[in-house]
Amino acid sequence: MTAHSRKLTSAQVKLHQASQVMQAKEAGPHHENLLFTPVLVLNASYEPINICAARRALVLVLKGVARTEEENGHFLHSQRVALRLPSVIRLLEYRRIPHQTRALSRKNILLRDRNTCQYCGTILHSGDLTLDHVVPRSRGGASSWENLVACCHPCNRRKGNAILGEINMKLIREPRPFTLHTSRHIMRMIGRSDQKWRKYLFY
Repeated sequence: MTAHSRKLTSAQVKLHQASQVMQAKEAGPHHENLLFTPVLVLNASYEPINICAARRALVLVLKGVARTEEENGHFLHSQRVALRLPSVIRLLEYRRIPHQTRALSRKNILLRDRNTCQYCGTILHSGDLTLDHVVPRSRGGASSWENLVACCHPCNRRKGNAILGEINMKLIREPRPFTLHTSRHIMRMIGRSDQKWRKYLFY
């Protein structure tokens, strides 16, 4: 048997063990919840690029596609196997991630603005927010990333059909297209719930 075939056999064994753990019926609901624990995914360059469930992260690690950089302290158990759950994984080969702009939609505008009114800073549920045209449509404003912002109802009524220079209102931040870079800010926000993510997200 060659070294290459031994390596493949070892990987197959690990995947079989992982399958045993993930399918263990005696583990109960707590076991299933652990499989959906969020895991931060880093590119080979340590740049954060995604968040996935622990189940997916384990498969990537056991296939040799990624390695565990941080563990979350939990284990998955079956009768024969115990696997440590990752908190952060890193891809072993660099993947080029195009900085593509997402589709312009209400959902993505609110996601970009973190459900925060861009005039007063109030954080609300999506159903309690409107989309405001910074330059009103009646005055030539376009429905674009640069002219649409999340806005609470009181600020929307206060602004009315005015342009910001005409009233005492201003934007918290300049509206921009929603790209991968913006997604990283969202991951920074999520990362506050897991201290082990901080050194990869806050720099």
